[in-house]
Amino acid sequence: MPSESPRVSRLEPYLARSEPAPTLLKMLVGVQLAGIREDAGLAQEQAARAVGFSPAKLSRIEAGKGRRPPTERDVRALLELYGTDGHEASVLLRLLGRAGEPGWWQRYDKRLLPEWFDRLVGLQEAAVAIRTFEIQYVPGLLQTPAYARAVVERGLPTAPSREVERRVELRVRRSALLRRTAPPQLWAILDESVLLRVLESREVMREQLAHLVAMAALPHVTVQIVPLDVTNASSPAIPVTYLRFGGLDLPDIVYLEHIRSATFLEDRDETEEYRVTLDRLADEALDPRASLAMLRETLDQRYRTP
Repeated sequence: MPSESPRVSRLEPYLARSEPAPTLLKMLVGVQLAGIREDAGLAQEQAARAVGFSPAKLSRIEAGKGRRPPTERDVRALLELYGTDGHEASVLLRLLGRAGEPGWWQRYDKRLLPEWFDRLVGLQEAAVAIRTFEIQYVPGLLQTPAYARAVVERGLPTAPSREVERRVELRVRRSALLRRTAPPQLWAILDESVLLRVLESREVMREQLAHLVAMAALPHVTVQIVPLDVTNASSPAIPVTYLRFGGLDLPDIVYLEHIRSATFLEDRDETEEYRVTLDRLADEALDPRASLAMLRETLDQRYRTP
């Protein structure tokens, strides 16, 4: 009897996940299909042409993009073309089925969750490590409800109160991943101006900084501050989130947020550039212990209870 494919042995544990992870599973299915195609000696364009797809369609499938996973019919056609082993094909099709189960965030109104934001939340849920740099606000995963409300109201000043509350609820729900049994490692680098910029009120800021102090004490959360007096810091002009998935043949992904859209970078050369930038920023920032001391000092001196 032939030995089981290492690819299959790595995938089978994901069938037993208690929580749906559609973004992760779409990516896994896509990466495995790309690997099987390459093992079969077919270029992407050849394979697409053989099953009647456009190269762009097969590229999307292999990248795990889009709100929905590919259809079972499309995946079966590819597996048959590649001459995939029956057991391996079965595992991939079962993963595909689970990729169709909605994540908790996908139960929200799509107006609150455009496709690019849907993808970000799904990637954060799947990541084993998240690195982020913020120059204006506390990172979303570390925001208190009151601070999150102030951020939403500032960005959407004409939004009705019901929409604001739903957006705050969604943002707070996202942070629950830091409290789960196996949380990702979160490494957040903040410009000092984030601590000084008052959103809504000093009471809101006091609560937010106290929350940052508490979160920074967790073993899987690292917070560093880039002081204002650091000249020529390697700070990007926009927020950056770097996601790593670990041991799954998945590429690192960089998320760059814009006002009404976002960019996802997956090319290794591009993501490596941002990894190096974040490394430099971490070197230029206060170390975690000194950053925690600055948080406490700012909380005590600037936001002290009267």
